[in-house]
Amino acid sequence: METRLTKLCHISRPVIQGGLAYLARAPLAAAVSEAGGLGQITATTLEDAQALRREIRAVRDATSRPFAVNFAIGHRPIDDLLDAALEEGVPAVSLTGGNPAPYARRITDQKVLLLVLTAGVRAAQKAEGLGADVIIAVGAEGGGHLGRDDVGTVVLTRRVVQSVRVPVVASGGIGDGQGLLAALALGAEGIEMGTRFVATVECGAHPSYKERLIAARENDTQVIERSIGLPGRVIPSPYVDDILAAEQSVHDAQDLFPWIAGDRNQTAAVLGDWERGFAWGGQVCGLIEDVPTVRQLMDRMEQEAEAAWNHLGRIMAHNL
Repeated sequence: METRLTKLCHISRPVIQGGLAYLARAPLAAAVSEAGGLGQITATTLEDAQALRREIRAVRDATSRPFAVNFAIGHRPIDDLLDAALEEGVPAVSLTGGNPAPYARRITDQKVLLLVLTAGVRAAQKAEGLGADVIIAVGAEGGGHLGRDDVGTVVLTRRVVQSVRVPVVASGGIGDGQGLLAALALGAEGIEMGTRFVATVECGAHPSYKERLIAARENDTQVIERSIGLPGRVIPSPYVDDILAAEQSVHDAQDLFPWIAGDRNQTAAVLGDWERGFAWGGQVCGLIEDVPTVRQLMDRMEQEAEAAWNHLGRIMAHNL
């Protein structure tokens, strides 16, 4: 499956693994890259720059294929982490969740591919102006932090494709080959998947997290942090109910922070304590029915995309 994304990133399948706080570590990133996609390490939930260097080297020990390092802007200072990634000569860097302007030039000057996740047309155009090589457009179906406009992936992808010249990657609500083909039909050059990769063997998520993704349906997810202008989609849990109750009376980010701090995410996602923590999850949970290896998932998606393409071909041939 050759697209502008695969050629630019030197990958064989147009699939990017999402940043996945606390979970996008070397085993998952390497497995995705080895299966032909672009795996990613998450940087900002690691202890320090040395921990990031260890993760980068662990990926390189496991695969010779390209990968990326993801930086979620706004959670902590990232300068030392970014310096470490650039010094290690990583092939690509992705920036999510904040203003990429302070960091874009440092990345592009090193001839490192820059991927920027956006949730709107204006942000996509700004990222392109800053030198982004790839724009990832995340729709409101996605897990984790979203844009404030509640625009779905189908419309957002088309709008961003129409508005920038660099390759666009669709994200949010995609978890199978049919979704991949749909994204390509919209003009995207590939897809990014987060929630679907949580439910894989190589992901270090707690088993109960994977079980909850299988059990949840597409209309079960909830959105937290809307009261402070930072909406994020999560899977249901007792602690999520507590957060939503707190938001009825707390409208200042500082007051809500104890409820939504990173360690609360880690408590559920990694430790499996759903009474004291929460975990991100998109509406694609409605499509998740198993926990395959990354290779099995990627192979299946390619087969599904081919079957969907053949189905469309039969329809078009019949109508012609």
